Amino acid sequence: MLCLGIESSCDETGLALVEDGRLVEAVLATQADMHGLFGGVVPELASREHYRFMGPLFDELMRRSGRSPAELDVVAVSRGPGLLGALLVGVAFAKGLSLGTGARLVGVNHLHAHLLAAGLEGRLAFPALGLLVSGGHTCIYRMDSPEAFTALGRTLDDAAGEAFDKVAKMLGLPYPGGRLLDGLARRGRADAALFPRPYMDNDNLDFSFSGLKTAVGQYVAAHPDVLEFARPLRHADDAPAALCDLCASFNLAVVDTLCLKLERALRRHDDVRHLVLAGGVAANSLLRARLEMLARQHGCELRMPSPALCTDNAAMVAYAGWHLAAAGWEHGLDCEAVPRGRALPHDMRRVRPAG
Repeated sequence: MLCLGIESSCDETGLALVEDGRLVEAVLATQADMHGLFGGVVPELASREHYRFMGPLFDELMRRSGRSPAELDVVAVSRGPGLLGALLVGVAFAKGLSLGTGARLVGVNHLHAHLLAAGLEGRLAFPALGLLVSGGHTCIYRMDSPEAFTALGRTLDDAAGEAFDKVAKMLGLPYPGGRLLDGLARRGRADAALFPRPYMDNDNLDFSFSGLKTAVGQYVAAHPDVLEFARPLRHADDAPAALCDLCASFNLAVVDTLCLKLERALRRHDDVRHLVLAGGVAANSLLRARLEMLARQHGCELRMPSPALCTDNAAMVAYAGWHLAAAGWEHGLDCEAVPRGRALPHDMRRVRPAG
């Protein structure tokens, strides 16, 4: 079964082909440089760029893979959560392909796709516990199968990746600042007492990072010397020690918070076989190292996708869509795009499995 995946939830336009669980080919167009001029993603510009890239990328994918639209069995698309205008471009393109080729349409939960991405590179065993950490989302899921996800915790305000980007902007680092901030943190000495571990005085699995961001802002206001460096700063080697130390302390506070909540979840779900890390912040070096230790302590295996599969991509969408279609699920042409902040409806219908 050949499944096309379409990703347009934010500022990456991606298309990929997965056949019987194996990645065939993928293409991607990023908008990072354009949005960097504004210090963050501009939704209207993102939608226009998706519209501009989508058709040519599809043609390029067909050329590289040696496949034709008539060979598609399934068209899977990120239907949400994400930026509504951006999602609509991908969903409309998917519906057009489904109508034109007769391929089944599958609307994919973007968050579930992130958590399944590691399955493209190795076997995922269920039940599993998944930590998704990205610019728009920070959540913990129990995964009982590629189709069955239970949300255990989520961010109540800023996501961890959003906090990284906002702190990076506060420090005058170029957008997107998360990767550079991680590089600076590796060069610095972390002070564990400098910043709080937010929203820990409770027994739930939710997150809140807005207070931590405020704490960093207050520290910078009281220590303006931290911002005394030549700009634009492109490489960690050019940064002063004070900036590296601040980044290391902030990075430690975020990672500590994520790990403390995840350990709480592991104690409550001691039957999980795999621990899954996903999302753009999954590339964070300290987080990856800490979760390796956490998995060993709780007797489960850690699954982390390669960096290319951590950020928004179409391979994960095609893989998730292939799983759903193989299990017999599909959507009608009334499948809607669902923006961030709204729950995705359970509106798939069961048909005879294809292939």
